[in-house]
Amino acid sequence: MSDTNEGRLFGRKRRKNAETPRTKHYNVYVSPEEDAQLRARAVVRGVTVPRLLFESAMDSQVQTSTDRKLAIMELFAVRKLLANIANNTNQLAKFANTESQFPAEAESIIAEYRAIVPRLSAAIDTLADS
Repeated sequence: MSDTNEGRLFGRKRRKNAETPRTKHYNVYVSPEEDAQLRARAVVRGVTVPRLLFESAMDSQVQTSTDRKLAIMELFAVRKLLANIANNTNQLAKFANTESQFPAEAESIIAEYRAIVPRLSAAIDTLADS
């Protein structure tokens, strides 16, 4: 590393120049407390606050509170569907016990259940990653 880049992890503080000019910018308003937190995080990482914000926003692994809320909403929707399936299953079991025959509709209940399980797993994985 050169003397001017000493202490920098990859030798560059600024982003690489773009082939086309960067013409769009965003203004972000923060409270004094939020500003202090942003500056502290930027210092720890050895970058500027704008670069910290940019890299954080562009990281596909970062989950926002909106992402978590959407996953929770999905869990509630799946919970409601599972409750409906459980109710239908109970009705079919009651019918099977009273009539001594297994209803053909039971197969559709199993198909519904199998369709919901991947949604449930995806929502749980989303929350687990946050």
